[in-house]
Amino acid sequence: MVQGACLCGAVSYKVDAELGPITGCHCSQCRKISGHFTAATPAPKDAVAITGEVRWYRSSPGAQRGFCPTCGSYLFWEEFDGLLYLMAGAFEAPTGLTMDGHIFYGDKGDYYEVDDGLPCYQTGRRSPVIKG
Repeated sequence: MVQGACLCGAVSYKVDAELGPITGCHCSQCRKISGHFTAATPAPKDAVAITGEVRWYRSSPGAQRGFCPTCGSYLFWEEFDGLLYLMAGAFEAPTGLTMDGHIFYGDKGDYYEVDDGLPCYQTGRRSPVIKG
C-alpha cells in the first residue's frame, strides 16, 4: 500500500491497489501548476481513500486537478476515466516505484534537459519518441 500527504498534512491518502510506473509530464499546464514538470502514476479512483478536504480546479474541459486548500500542495489529476493520477512527490517513502518515461517532452521548458535514458514522447505515449 502506498500512502501520501500534502505539505501541511491536512490531506492524506492511502492507495489499496498496485501502482504502475511513474511518468513525467512536461506539458505547459503541469509546469505552471507545479513550477517544473510533474511525475505521477494512475490508480483506480475507488482504490484511493482520501482524508481531508481537497479543492478541485477544472484545468481543461476534460480534466481537473486536486489541491490541499490549506498549503496548496498539488496532489491529484483526474481525467474522469475512473483513474486518479497521484503526484509522486507526495508519496511517503519507500514506494518501490520507478519512472518509465516522459510525455509532452516537446512542450518542456527551455531551461532543462532530461538525460535519464527513458523515452521522451513528443506529446502522449502514442506520439513519436524524440529522445531516449
